[in-house]
Amino acid sequence: MNVDIQSLGTFNQLAHEGAEQATQSMGQMTGIDAVVDVTKITLLDRADVGEELAGRDFVGVQFSFDGVLEGDTVLAFDVDSAGTITEEMMPGSSDDEAMARSGIEEIGNIMMSGFIDGWADYVGATIDHSPPEYIEESGGDVLPDAPENGDHQQVFVFKSEIEWIDESVNFYIYMLPEYESLTEMMVEHVDTDGDAIPIDKLQTFNEMTTSGTQKAADNVEMMTGIPTESEVTQISFAPIEDVPKQIGTDTFVGTVVEFTGTPSGYLMVLFDEISAINVAEAMMPIEMDSDELTDQHKAAIEELGNIMTSGFVDGWANVLQTSVEHTPPRVVHDMGRAIMDPLAAQVGQHQEHAFIIDSEMQTDDIEFKAEIHALPDEKELRAALDDLDVERATETGADVEQIFK
Repeated sequence: MNVDIQSLGTFNQLAHEGAEQATQSMGQMTGIDAVVDVTKITLLDRADVGEELAGRDFVGVQFSFDGVLEGDTVLAFDVDSAGTITEEMMPGSSDDEAMARSGIEEIGNIMMSGFIDGWADYVGATIDHSPPEYIEESGGDVLPDAPENGDHQQVFVFKSEIEWIDESVNFYIYMLPEYESLTEMMVEHVDTDGDAIPIDKLQTFNEMTTSGTQKAADNVEMMTGIPTESEVTQISFAPIEDVPKQIGTDTFVGTVVEFTGTPSGYLMVLFDEISAINVAEAMMPIEMDSDELTDQHKAAIEELGNIMTSGFVDGWANVLQTSVEHTPPRVVHDMGRAIMDPLAAQVGQHQEHAFIIDSEMQTDDIEFKAEIHALPDEKELRAALDDLDVERATETGADVEQIFK
């Protein structure tokens, strides 16, 4: 089954407009001035859904929906944000648990009804939804189990992040549609001639990226002696102007390279500052001059970023049976969005939307976490997927000693 770029863009926009309508409804009820910061479609393993919510407590409402589209939708507020919002709507609710819960249910019912109705209006068919169910959970448990998709181990998830202007308040809308109903709707409502992407190959490419990330993690372990495991791997699709927002505003240290071939694009290996210091010192046989980030640390990060990038990109080339080269790594130390923004601008000269390939790795031995973000050229990624032999998906091996001998 094929889905084209236009259909992905259309459905991403539909989810974004639904989130905007839901946010406007909340604004009318509470007087809160909020905006939808980013909306994206993500393809990831079912077990990884909600991984980014770990370590926080949430309340919200959940709906199931069925008809031409089936699945679940969740509106999730972190606990502090929920209290702020219900207090705006019903003063005194912060001291009355029952009143606060009622407020969340009322807000959720109005917001999410508009969200679902927007989808039904677009497809010209009925989508029914259940009454709101109040939920209170930690981390990804606030989300329902991702739909069972038969032979498919990966799921599409729509996620919108909403930000309250001038306040540190964020909340999320997740839509977890059943795989078959979503892809059938995409194919039915959008012309898929010309720039179609085989969905099964997109899943295979995602699996291949997971293997490539583990190869990069193995390289980290070889260089540092620290056991390192790959974590979440996902492919997201978003308007090009939203791409820098995927990284956030935290400060990172890492490397950026441009890769050429099929596909071409940019790849970043990013560490938060503490992780950069820890992993760099694990690589160095001598004691560093300072506990702060120094040129010595950055030199070590440059070397490690080069090895991780080569293993990752060479893994693609092995599977795709193409030549993928990359430039020497450029060390970066800046806010995440500032690192991504010029790269997205370059890619955006030729396309309106982008695929963002994200992977994470971490270790329990020291405080260490790394992220790999790839921003490939859309047309060249599509060409690579057209030629992808799914039986080669496990052949991502890249010998670091051969790369750097």
